[in-house]
Amino acid sequence: MTQDEIYQMIVDVLHDTFELDPARITRDANLYTDLDIDSIDAVDLAVKLKQLTGKRLTAEAFKTVRTVQDVINAIDALMKE
Repeated sequence: MTQDEIYQMIVDVLHDTFELDPARITRDANLYTDLDIDSIDAVDLAVKLKQLTGKRLTAEAFKTVRTVQDVINAIDALMKE
């Protein structure tokens, strides 16, 4: 899976799960300040991503995530394990 494919998957998840406008979901968008994702939403996002990838992001990995690009990088690294 390429980073572009991961990005599109994240856009789809954020749009479907949190009803966010896809135009707001850029790679530089901060999940918390730009997209209004709170800690409970972040857990929901992690669960949804696990369902889609079959792999679980560790709590430690998810603590470092701030932007959409951070999520892409974390999933990309996870998929290469």
